[in-house]
Amino acid sequence: MMSVSEKRVLPMPHSVRITRKEFLKDRQGRTFSDVLDDTQQPFDEVLAFFDDAERQRRMEEAEIHHDRAALSGVVRELEAQPGIDRFLGSMDPRRTKRLRQAVGVVVRMIMEQRGWKKTGRKGSLGVRAFVAKGTKTPGAYHNTGGLAFWFLRAERYERAEGMPFRAVRDRSELSKEDIKNQVPDHLWVTPEAES
Repeated sequence: MMSVSEKRVLPMPHSVRITRKEFLKDRQGRTFSDVLDDTQQPFDEVLAFFDDAERQRRMEEAEIHHDRAALSGVVRELEAQPGIDRFLGSMDPRRTKRLRQAVGVVVRMIMEQRGWKKTGRKGSLGVRAFVAKGTKTPGAYHNTGGLAFWFLRAERYERAEGMPFRAVRDRSELSKEDIKNQVPDHLWVTPEAES
């Protein structure tokens, strides 16, 4: 039998399917009609990639267990899709940026339908190679380090019902307060006093 905490932590079991029609109904999605209308864009490959319960579970686990952006749970596999990698490496940077942004919209739509909401923060996926402003060289906008090669940042999400675990920073601050409240003031040593 599963404990209450295990039930609370496990991702939602259902899979979310985003279609072109649903994407265009979305308030943000409709602003990417150029991506959908461009026959060279691998947008159908993107939709097919995200139409997978296991990948959606990994996106949730990235947020819950790894404190990273949802996209980080699948970004390497996404970038390894031949059509997507080929497009991102060989097309005009403006077009590739539009595809990367459209991927972010797909991720948001899936996460929201699975009970998550945006935090308003971005998580790092890589360290961008130096590119001179205005560069139009295909493939120039890639990373030299980090998790992803093509994607730089991605939206962070939290469960609408609340996260099952606190962030380390929050736990650390709480821990300092707990310790300080348990130790008499005259015995409390601040970090500055220790150095």
